[in-house]
Amino acid sequence: MISELIKSELNTIPTKPGVYLMFDDKDNIIYIGKAKNLKNRVSQYFLRSQSGKVLAMVSHVHHYQTIITKTEKEAFILEMNLIQTHYPRYNILLRDDKHYPYIALRKDNDPYLKISRDTKNKNYYYFGPFPTSTYAYNVIKLLNKIYPLRKCKNIPSSPCLYYHLGNCLAPCINKINKEEYQNLYLKIKDFLSGKDDSLKKEIKEKMIKASDNLEFEKAKEYKELLDSIIHINEKQEVEIKNKTSKDVFAYSTREGYISLAILLYRKGKLLGKDVFVVPSFGDEEEQAISLIEQYYSNHELPNTVVANIKDIESLKDIFDVNVISASKGENIDLISIATTNARQGLDEHFMSARLSDDNLALLEELGSLLSIDIPLRIELFDNSHLQGYYPVGAMVHFQNGEPLKKMYRKYNITSNIGNDDYTSMKEVIYRRYSRAKEENNLNCDLILTDGGLGQVHAAKEALDALELNIPVYGLFKNDKHQTSGLIDKDGNVYPISNKSKLFFLLMRMQDEVHRFAISFHKEKRSKGMNKSIYDEIKGIGEKRKEILKKNYPTLDDLKSATVEELSQFLPKDVAISLKEKIENL
Repeated sequence: MISELIKSELNTIPTKPGVYLMFDDKDNIIYIGKAKNLKNRVSQYFLRSQSGKVLAMVSHVHHYQTIITKTEKEAFILEMNLIQTHYPRYNILLRDDKHYPYIALRKDNDPYLKISRDTKNKNYYYFGPFPTSTYAYNVIKLLNKIYPLRKCKNIPSSPCLYYHLGNCLAPCINKINKEEYQNLYLKIKDFLSGKDDSLKKEIKEKMIKASDNLEFEKAKEYKELLDSIIHINEKQEVEIKNKTSKDVFAYSTREGYISLAILLYRKGKLLGKDVFVVPSFGDEEEQAISLIEQYYSNHELPNTVVANIKDIESLKDIFDVNVISASKGENIDLISIATTNARQGLDEHFMSARLSDDNLALLEELGSLLSIDIPLRIELFDNSHLQGYYPVGAMVHFQNGEPLKKMYRKYNITSNIGNDDYTSMKEVIYRRYSRAKEENNLNCDLILTDGGLGQVHAAKEALDALELNIPVYGLFKNDKHQTSGLIDKDGNVYPISNKSKLFFLLMRMQDEVHRFAISFHKEKRSKGMNKSIYDEIKGIGEKRKEILKKNYPTLDDLKSATVEELSQFLPKDVAISLKEKIENL
């Protein structure tokens, strides 16, 4: 329930851009936000039903303040300044205050290379930015080895070792003509701009010449240089036709967390990526926009920003560059790559988060939560099928919180109704523990199903039929389909915070059983589909079947094959029949 004070003040909020500050009853700022329309945005918190972290924040709001600005861009700047001054408890920040490094090439006489964290000094050419600083340092190291650049920041009175090794023109004792330096500039700029073919060709010719002259040590050095050039430029191998500089953003969410991936393209080359994973708060797209805005408080804007954001106008109002919501062409492919990286970031976060935690202490916490003995041996079950076809079951075993793969089990579902998850679960549980009971090998303290109450009941029915009493719980999902705790056979829910160490341990277990079930299902589906397809095609015998399986091990491989490709292994008419069969699946 909102207070009468807040309710009465909602009508007085202006419909202008600005910043709003939420306070608790002790006058502490607990949340700061910006809005294009303050009245609409602030009212949403109190007049709409909320859940999760937003509900928790709203329940603590005692009063609020608004600050009107002329534009949304001004509101963004003010919001960032206020957040970084007060650090409210409910504001989710990137916590990324680093500036990506650039490679800086001095323009004046006696050029040299250095790492720079900004591009303000007009006496340098800048290349980058490089999200991985090691990459930038490796490039400088290579260029200093290839070209006789000045290595000293301050010119000494006598030549150093680099001059004697032939790696420096020694401006300390020699007067270097302008043309010679200009030639160095152009070569280095070409290399850093990705036009490195001439350099590779030059190094290769020197390597061959040294080898012909039996100067094998020198040839080896050139070979190592060539390998380094190839290795460094492999990091730039993803090119786009449009040679402009652009950043590509995509976000993905899972289990109360949001992942933002950024791909950095400069002059058509992919220089690297970055991924940030933070707890989600409120509307997913609004938070993604906020994270992008925060990102540019510490990083320079490119010519173009591409994002998988529907409300692209919010970003256009703030940034004075070309902002695009990809809908077709090249940018759709870039968004797809960025989205894949965002999802991978979430997977890595859940798989690696808190791996150093004391698993035994967490299992003790789990036992206490469920009022059972410490579950040192946990078995998790999951089913997988494709619209009822190729149904399978899978079980993974965790001992002391760690996966014990020799105990993993796969089950081909024999029930007639393959898309009935409850019947499938009952069958798998019964088969698993009937055999364990026969072999007197019941090494399980807790059973977890990757589903809700129905799955728990199915598992319990199977155990009752076997007269076994093993605790069974399901991984419970909220109305947003996010795992938020455990559920028992009576429907009692045991909430677990998605920030807790126990939550991450359970997520790693859940991911593992899901991965194992899906991989088994794909394996069975591929074998089954291949078998049925080949058996029904006239002209494909055992020998040809083996050849096809060797060249197209999965159904996806087979689907991507053209008639011309298939005709390399089959008569043309047989290849056409096979292709028609595949397309009709």
